[in-house]
Amino acid sequence: MSNKKKVVTKEYLFPFILITSLFALWGFANDITNPLVAAFKTVMEIPNSEAALIQFAFYGGYATMAIPAALFVKKYSYKKAILLGLALYATGALLFYPAAYYEKFGFFLASLYILTFGLAFLETTANPYIISMGDEETGTRRLNFAQAFNPLGSILGMIVASKFILSNLQSDIRDENGHIIFHSLPTAEKVLIRIHDLKVIRDPYVILGFVVLAMFIIIAISKMPKRKVDDHNVKAKDSFRRLIKNRNYREGVIAQVFYVAAQIMNWTFIIQYADNLGIDKATAQEYNIVAMLFFLSSRFISTYLMKYFNPKILLTVFALGGILTMTGTILIQGMWGLYCLIATSAFMSLMFPTIYGIALEGLKEDTTLGAAGLVMAIVGGALMPPLQGAIIDQGTVLGLPAVNFSFILPLFSFVVIAIYGYRTIKHSNIHFALAK
Repeated sequence: MSNKKKVVTKEYLFPFILITSLFALWGFANDITNPLVAAFKTVMEIPNSEAALIQFAFYGGYATMAIPAALFVKKYSYKKAILLGLALYATGALLFYPAAYYEKFGFFLASLYILTFGLAFLETTANPYIISMGDEETGTRRLNFAQAFNPLGSILGMIVASKFILSNLQSDIRDENGHIIFHSLPTAEKVLIRIHDLKVIRDPYVILGFVVLAMFIIIAISKMPKRKVDDHNVKAKDSFRRLIKNRNYREGVIAQVFYVAAQIMNWTFIIQYADNLGIDKATAQEYNIVAMLFFLSSRFISTYLMKYFNPKILLTVFALGGILTMTGTILIQGMWGLYCLIATSAFMSLMFPTIYGIALEGLKEDTTLGAAGLVMAIVGGALMPPLQGAIIDQGTVLGLPAVNFSFILPLFSFVVIAIYGYRTIKHSNIHFALAK
């Protein structure tokens, strides 16, 4: 990999900035939503396993719409796919208004499901679009750079969740021992608190819906570059057949499933982990913000390191780091276990875009559908959080607090990613050399 070639050339600068802003936009949606699992558990008086259906709906939308989004891009264009994605995003966000009015948990799930239809279109389109905006050799670095702005949106989402949602929830009322007592309040009082809290949850999403509509207008009137490879005439069936036979791509999709699962579990259940230590939701979310700052800083550092080290080597090393911190999260009871959980975000930082870039190497006309498969891999964030929630509901497992033991799921995920990284190194015959 040459470190002399520009990551973004002048001709692509404006569209690159515009599309990169979308990474922040869906990062905001991801991380304002994660804390809702804990919020809905209390205000709707449901178990962790049911509250985690928030993540099932959110990331299930990706799995449902990724392939249709790719087929839409193939038939039309990147720009039209992005506009449709923004329209669906805004629709799902604005549906939070009637969801709060009717006080139905299922309505909130449906709203998030539609919202992530839009995110599936955006991610399926924006990731390969960014890669195409320049030389193929700098594609992975360019995507890592663009993805570095995703955590900026995530941090903003976390701050909004902490300062405007979690800190204003009246249902998060505790006794002198730090235990939530909402369930023991009189029914009439709980009804009033529930109405208040659902409005608190609703308002940021409604505002977000209007922000997304504004972005829709800006992109609609802007001139955007066309893709370099015209794959309108490439048959989807032939692309699927080639992709399935491609070992590097096939294993990349599997690694991405486990990465997204690990990320969502770590950022969703940090609140439950802190709650087990007697820390309230708003304060726990501040620890999550610190984790995201680690993530963001590490993303920029790892992108810089890719000038000197092959991304496949860095992926493997970072996965081993994640295994180490997850082990501490599970085995250490107390604040140091929480610190290990926070530190894990530094090792997750480069994983999504790096797995993405490695898996798409050399796909050419199959890139659009290949990107869709990697976006579908986000379904890992839908499948594993409810399982982790079910483990947490057990109380204790093998003598450990169940919330500690539940992080064995992201630990296993990092093992899978480390194996993928090692196999890509071995296949490429890199032998841990510096990138050329």
